[in-house]
Amino acid sequence: MSVVGRPRWEAVLVWLGFPALGALLGLGLRPLAQWMLDTSWVPDHGLARVVADLPQPWGVIGAVAVGVVLGVVVALTAEGEVLRVAVDGSGVTLTRDGNNRTFARGDVTAIFTDGKELVLVGRSSEELAREKSDLAADRLAAAFTEQGYPWRADGDPHRDEFRRWVPDEPELPAGANAVLRARSSALEKGDLKDLAELREELAKLGVVVRDQDKRQYWRQVKGAVSG
Repeated sequence: MSVVGRPRWEAVLVWLGFPALGALLGLGLRPLAQWMLDTSWVPDHGLARVVADLPQPWGVIGAVAVGVVLGVVVALTAEGEVLRVAVDGSGVTLTRDGNNRTFARGDVTAIFTDGKELVLVGRSSEELAREKSDLAADRLAAAFTEQGYPWRADGDPHRDEFRRWVPDEPELPAGANAVLRARSSALEKGDLKDLAELREELAKLGVVVRDQDKRQYWRQVKGAVSG
């Protein structure tokens, strides 16, 4: 099995760096509170007074401990957001935030990166997955080619089929224009959750969509019925 995830040095930096930063912030909390009390232009000294009056050394110890815990929470969140790719002869598993998505080897016909996204294409030219990823393309390429998968160094084999979406495009399947219209609004707002959900709705209609500079480009999968 080949596994691609966060580089070890980066993981060490995250797990040591955020707790250490939290500890430093906790250590500096009392001096900051004292500085606020000594500064006349700070309008409200209430919270600063509470912090400055905490019994020592337990006040500092407590602040450092809280800072470390918060740093660990941030590190856990950062670790969960990283895409992990596991590849073997039976299939591909993509993991993010503890959620696994597995695709059988026989269902994958092309794999490539599109900017900062990893894309898996299926047998009917549908996109099985399009995942945000900061993983190095050369590491991904090595993992997939080592296991005999169709890695496309030249990018999307269907890129020439995409066309820019315009409202009420007549060649789209019924209902797709409404979804793309809603997705255009989500794209303007930067609503990532809506964008992902509406992409899935389009996939059910046999439409693949990709975004570029807040514009949507679409193509139909093989066998999809046009409007």
